[in-house]
Amino acid sequence: MSKLSRRKFIGTTAATIAGTTILPSNVIAGLGHKAPSDKLNIAGIGVGGKGYTNLRFMETENIVALCDVDWDYAGKNAFKRWYLAKQYKDFRVMFDEQKDIDAVMIATPDHTHALPALMAMRQGMHAFVQKPLTHSVYESRVMAETAQRYGVATQMGNQGNSAEGIRQICEWIWAGTIGEVTHVDTWTNRPIWPQGLSKPEKGKRVPKNLDWDLFVGPAQWREYHPTYHPWNWRGWWDFGTGALGDMGCHIIDPVFKALNLQYPSSVQASSTPFNNESAPNAEFVKYEFPRRDNLPKVAMPEVTLHWYDGGFMPPRPDELKDGEQMGDDSGGCIFHGTKGKIMCGTYAANPTLLPTGEMANFEQPQKSIRRISAAMEGGHEQDWIRACKESKSSRVEASSNFAYAGPLNETVVMGVLAVRLQSLQRKLEWDGPNMRFKNISTSDTIKVLAQDKFEVLDGDPKFKKDYTTLPALHMTEEWIRHNYRKGWEQI
Repeated sequence: MSKLSRRKFIGTTAATIAGTTILPSNVIAGLGHKAPSDKLNIAGIGVGGKGYTNLRFMETENIVALCDVDWDYAGKNAFKRWYLAKQYKDFRVMFDEQKDIDAVMIATPDHTHALPALMAMRQGMHAFVQKPLTHSVYESRVMAETAQRYGVATQMGNQGNSAEGIRQICEWIWAGTIGEVTHVDTWTNRPIWPQGLSKPEKGKRVPKNLDWDLFVGPAQWREYHPTYHPWNWRGWWDFGTGALGDMGCHIIDPVFKALNLQYPSSVQASSTPFNNESAPNAEFVKYEFPRRDNLPKVAMPEVTLHWYDGGFMPPRPDELKDGEQMGDDSGGCIFHGTKGKIMCGTYAANPTLLPTGEMANFEQPQKSIRRISAAMEGGHEQDWIRACKESKSSRVEASSNFAYAGPLNETVVMGVLAVRLQSLQRKLEWDGPNMRFKNISTSDTIKVLAQDKFEVLDGDPKFKKDYTTLPALHMTEEWIRHNYRKGWEQI
């Protein structure tokens, strides 16, 4: 009886007596979808950090499995809070052994987002995946296509996408409030973790409860060092995508949605020094997008998007008063239109016309986008849960479902590519449908910093910079579509 609930026991007994068969509610609801009255069985993959917060916002459902490569990190909170959930280190083992999972929440380092999400969706499980959706352009494309193919409910963890601010920005722009938008500035205060680092010369002893082989996962093998984990993985190319990958899906989100963007036509970048191991401390990326179909009240002309991080900032608008904050402490976004400007903070928060005094007499356009309550306090997660319980034929997809989040994430991680390819010294022309740069040839090479040393000898400064030359086309193809480490499924 300890493994069989009273409700299930009574139902099974009654069915036996009556000589009938009781079907699971998900079968009655049709095609594997849960009836709205039932609770989902959710598995968490990567539950020591942000994943713990996501799961707390999903506690209306059953948390039945917890998977994390670091049981000390996961044990601080997640393992204690959901102590009845079965614990795993390898998501592949979890999927093989546990067959009662309806949906997964994934909040691992960037490089291990795609594999567990694809395995889950191919088995009909719904997927919530933290931002950035994937580590590479190709993974983003496959994630969107797989979600569509298997008809599962999906959501990327850019919670601002469900909030009020992004909806207001869309409605203002679509109403023609600031005219045609031709340029947008975006920025963040990240990174707030170490970057621009060299690979440690020697590894360290692996902590007892960390499975380092599983942490490295599909990436190229390297020895354990605490500069990678816990937490600092984001600044290393093999595991993370730097400041742009961390915050781009939040801050570029309102631009992508309000301007109906898809693939950029070109991208170019510059940055502080970096190497083939770690991202730079500051970046500038310029995207160009082609004209889109006009909306009823406003045209959608060609538009440029600028991204700044690491202390780089766009020019301050003349419309801001002295001392008036641009964006918020973490970053922001400014839309430049032919009739005015809109400014917001991180997560599209607190949008305002510029100058801000214009808000006093501003008549808000009619609301046209579905609202989600308490988006930043669990509404984003709950909107996904709602979608999971609806039949595919009549489902209202979650706000940042993979059909939307996939192309957005492609744009973000393509900016990462532009940073790594900047030594080509050209505007990179992008072929979106075929996921390739049109103007990189087999003869092109890139220079990557291999060693950067400085010392003072006899009072004189000595600088030593060594560079590695790499084939540009080969490296680009690898960064667009990774070849995973032997033993890991190839996507």
